[in-house]
Amino acid sequence: TLFYRLQSFYSLIHDRRVGEYVLPKGSIVIGAGNRAQDSAIVKTMSSALINRMFHVQLHVSNKDWMEWAIGFGIHPFVIEYLQIRPDQLWTEPPKHEEPFSTPRSWHMLSDALYEYGEENLTNEIIGILAAGCVSPQHASQFQTFHKQIHTKYHLNKILNGDMKFPHEPENRDVLYFLAQSFRAQIIKELPNEKDAVNPSQRQFAHQAKSLIKDLASISHEMAQLVVSSSEKEKGSPDWFMTEIIRDLPRLAERKEKKDA
Repeated sequence: TLFYRLQSFYSLIHDRRVGEYVLPKGSIVIGAGNRAQDSAIVKTMSSALINRMFHVQLHVSNKDWMEWAIGFGIHPFVIEYLQIRPDQLWTEPPKHEEPFSTPRSWHMLSDALYEYGEENLTNEIIGILAAGCVSPQHASQFQTFHKQIHTKYHLNKILNGDMKFPHEPENRDVLYFLAQSFRAQIIKELPNEKDAVNPSQRQFAHQAKSLIKDLASISHEMAQLVVSSSEKEKGSPDWFMTEIIRDLPRLAERKEKKDA
């Protein structure tokens, strides 16, 4: 069977035909497939077939997907969440069987939210639906995001200085979500090179350092989360990290004088 499939591919590529059917003049043959490292069910192409095709690696674009999602009518919860956490639109497939986040799975979650109906979307149901579609960690944070919608705590208001980070023990999960979102905002807003920083970004950097100090007074763990990096996830730019180490003592001293 594989032999006949390969024959059909070669006939399609060389002669623009499959059996008796001939493609219309000007037709372009495009093949789409998964990579072996995507843990999908794939068969390795022969070197002869590989050598007869032009190869393009496609990558997920947060901006393009978001423009499509807004126009297509993806559920507002999904759109708002991914605007805060664009880094969670796609993740590499896990090595074991569990849902994982892709544009397709977020679309599935959107459909599930619509199907369930807004009047039935309790926070518990949100968690169940999210856990069935996207990566476990993302599902948990999406559920917390939904909980946070109905609380007084919003990252934009914190960034604007209109409110503080929550410190109540019962809002620990909300604080974790806000810290993660704050981290994503820093990575999104600040360029890797200090020479590329514009006045608006410089102002944001000053503001971010002050907020990190406030967060550290509530939880050192959460403050470290904001500036941390790992092999899988990049952290804050090196120049910003250097300024945090240099300026945080000054910020602490300034706050003590103000309180006095």
